Amino acid sequence: MKLSKKIHEDFKDEVSFLDNIISKFETEGTPFGNQDRNSLKLFDLNGMTLNVKSFRVPNAINKFVYRFFRKSKAQRSFEYAKKLIELGIGTPQPIAFYESLKPFSFYKSYYISEQQDCDLTYRELTKNFDYPKHEEILRAFTRFTFQLHEREVHFLDHSPGNTLIKKENEGYTFFLVDLNRMEFRALDFNERIKNFAKLTIHKSLVEVMSDEYAKCIGKDFDTVFSLMWRYTQEFQERYQRKRRLKKKLKFWKK
Repeated sequence: MKLSKKIHEDFKDEVSFLDNIISKFETEGTPFGNQDRNSLKLFDLNGMTLNVKSFRVPNAINKFVYRFFRKSKAQRSFEYAKKLIELGIGTPQPIAFYESLKPFSFYKSYYISEQQDCDLTYRELTKNFDYPKHEEILRAFTRFTFQLHEREVHFLDHSPGNTLIKKENEGYTFFLVDLNRMEFRALDFNERIKNFAKLTIHKSLVEVMSDEYAKCIGKDFDTVFSLMWRYTQEFQERYQRKRRLKKKLKFWKK
């Protein structure tokens, strides 16, 4: 098994420490967050907390695809994080990525970044409508999304848990996580509005985001809202269909 890696230039002196993290990932480190799809653990590096994400082993087809034709999720996360920082967009500091490779197959990949402290994620805004300065944060988040679009960033996983929010003295700072699905290109109006579709099921939140985005882009509220709400409903319909299908498959497997 070959271990391939790329270390951020600012962490070249920590190669042996990072190598050791990967070699002992299964037995050491502190588990963190949701472990359903991928494994996340925290490690300490001289007072800095490292977030290490171990992506699950891909299926047989993707083992071949990732080995020869497509960049791994870890490599994309690392490279996209560097690109975001160059564009002045918040994301945890990228540190390294590792890949376990076989001669004709791909096995696993790991992405290492600095653990980012935050006060909340967008998800809290969808669950607690009494959260302090709820509308103010929601509007700031919408302006942040507009800036992503203006800088030609299409965040394909723009969903409730993937934006960390940190309160600052005069406002809020936003950090994107789960970066492996992203495009860097100009977006037309429809693509911009569709990018909000996965964020919430609540019409009242869509109304606020539509109002703020309309101000940012210079469109009228009705135009933005009707499109944003339509895309939101379409996404929810697809999501619910998939859930029902999964339940049926589980039932027939019993």
